[in-house]
Order: sequence, then C-alpha cells, then structure tokens
Amino acid sequence: MTSYVVLLRGVNLGPHRRVAAADLRAAAAEAGLRDARTYATSGNLVASSGTDDPDDAPGVAAGVGAALAAALGAPVPLLAVSADRLTHLVAANPFPGPAQDDPSHLQLHLGPDPVDADGVARLAADHDGPERLATVDGALFVHYPDGIGRSRLTSARLDRATGTWTTGRNWRTVLRLRGMTDDTP
Repeated sequence: MTSYVVLLRGVNLGPHRRVAAADLRAAAAEAGLRDARTYATSGNLVASSGTDDPDDAPGVAAGVGAALAAALGAPVPLLAVSADRLTHLVAANPFPGPAQDDPSHLQLHLGPDPVDADGVARLAADHDGPERLATVDGALFVHYPDGIGRSRLTSARLDRATGTWTTGRNWRTVLRLRGMTDDTP
C-alpha cells in the first residue's frame, strides 16, 4: 500500500471554489483510496492506495480530480505526491535555517509537472525582493522573509517561471502532512 498526499490549488481562500473536507474525503473514496484524512481547510488530503506503486501519483490525482469534479460540478486543480517523494523533498530542503526558525514563511511549491529550474533561476536573478528561491528534483522552495502577502512573487509570476501551475504549502503544513503519511495504515 502506498500513501499519497493530495493537494488542491486555490480552494477555500474566499467565497468561491469552496471544497468541504467531507467532499474531498468522499472523492478519495470514490477514486478507490483508503483511510482518507484531511488537514486544515486549504485542500490537503492524505490517503493510501491499494497498490505498492509510488509512481502512480498522476493516476491518483486523476481519480480524485474526476470524482471531485463530478461531485462539485466543476474541475478543481489538484495533484498527488507519494509519501516517499514528500519524504525526499523534506530531506532535500535547501533552506534548513528558515525551516527551523521561520517555517511559516518557507513554502514548498509542487505542480503536476516538474518545475523548470532554468525558468526559476531566471526569475531569481531578475527579482529584486528579499525572497530566496531554489529548485530540488522538480519542486520549488521559496523563503518569504517579509511574508507572503507582501511579496511580489505572485502565483502567476511563479507559474510563468516554473512552466506549470503550482500549489504551495508552508513548512509546518508540509511536515504535518508528511507525518500524517506515517500514520496511514
């Protein structure tokens, strides 16, 4: 059995695109996942598949996405990442200082496709803000020392640089989701 984290993009941030935790868990069950649990209200799900294939993240995302779209009547951007991949990314974090001292301002951004490291490097070179960016194995890490709300690194700017849409989670959430995969039977 393989554990997965499913991350929705842009849900429950305002009055539009609301996804209830119960609907997300039901979509996971409809997609054949087991032991579905949600975390926070920003579209985070941990569940296990009936297979031992950690490379089936695209299939997991497609199944949950189709079930959720059928239930809500509209598609919701989402992706799945295996517990093994998330564990690898946690260990490979290029910003250990902020992870320890400023975890609410450190984000891990993942997309349905690997991020374009060259595009991120160009953005980092052209950006004059205090934020630091790094790519690791197709993922983007961003440290926002002055906070995310004031940053000029908007999701649209990041998406252009990465060549794919991404969804970000702060380091505390990443660690909590990673821990939840350990608890998945």
